[in-house]
Amino acid sequence: MKKYYVLIAISLTSILLTYCHGSKKAMKTAKTTYSGSLQTVIMANCSPCHIPSKGGNKEAYDNYANVVKDIDAMINRIQLNPGDRGFMPFRGKKLNDSTINVFKQFKADGMLEK
Repeated sequence: MKKYYVLIAISLTSILLTYCHGSKKAMKTAKTTYSGSLQTVIMANCSPCHIPSKGGNKEAYDNYANVVKDIDAMINRIQLNPGDRGFMPFRGKKLNDSTINVFKQFKADGMLEK
């Protein structure tokens, strides 16, 4: 009888691990998009300077086309240290690594709009 319970426990464990592996794979396929992730980060960290509706007069990053055009420069500038020439955000402190990674992941995922 004990062998029967052990066999059932092993079978259930292997089934659970199989499904667990599949969910991790599904999570990895989620892509960072402009409208899904990056737009919110830009609105929170690049406003008002790069958001015309908020009074900004710099390059507008409230639209997908301008962000795609300037993504390399944006990534380079937000990775600089405060005090370095070209550092962004101009009046703020350096963005944290997870915020910078949203920009990098957007580029790595193919710069999808939606």
